[in-house]
Amino acid sequence: MSSDNRDIVRIDSYDDTSFSQTVLNQHGAYLIDGEPYEVEIIDNITAIVRGKDASVYVDLIEEFRFNAPHITRYIDSDNNPVSEFEQEQLVEIKLSNIQPSQFFIDETKLEAVKTFVHDKSDIVIQAKPCNNRYISLDGHTRLYLAVERGYETVKAVISESDEWVWPFVNEAVKRGIKTPKDMQLLTHEQYEIQWNQYCDSVFLKDNKTGEVF
Repeated sequence: MSSDNRDIVRIDSYDDTSFSQTVLNQHGAYLIDGEPYEVEIIDNITAIVRGKDASVYVDLIEEFRFNAPHITRYIDSDNNPVSEFEQEQLVEIKLSNIQPSQFFIDETKLEAVKTFVHDKSDIVIQAKPCNNRYISLDGHTRLYLAVERGYETVKAVISESDEWVWPFVNEAVKRGIKTPKDMQLLTHEQYEIQWNQYCDSVFLKDNKTGEVF
């Protein structure tokens, strides 16, 4: 994605030596115009921003907050403030009351998530209210880990989404995936094939089926 003609690319791999392993595990590694930049979460609301040119930090933070709106305080490596946002209101919701919009979990990503999710307070997702339940818009790996660890509830930022979510939600329901415990754990290779194939089929069709769930 680009901002102000900058080329901002989020790194999804876990073995890029340009970045720290902690940041890779958190999916906080980015290339901006080919240069490495990092956003490292250090507590429930704070992250450190690192990179060559501080003038691009605002764009980087905007990009990062799309996936982590609950992180509201950003500092640089010298502990100087960079940006601060109004604290998002978090709600606690039962796992049994969450409808996933994803079917599969990548076991490689699950192992990475385990390195920074130490207790229930580290799990915050984005969720959309629907029919007295909540649709999970992200954080599916964290939700799967919550199931593994026996958590009954997680915290969520209430969010909205575009029409893209409905093909995924409706397909999840069709496959019998109605709570996080129903999602299927796959090897990284299986995940790349099965999930990417499904996503390609949806977006190639521009499939906007509307709400069924």
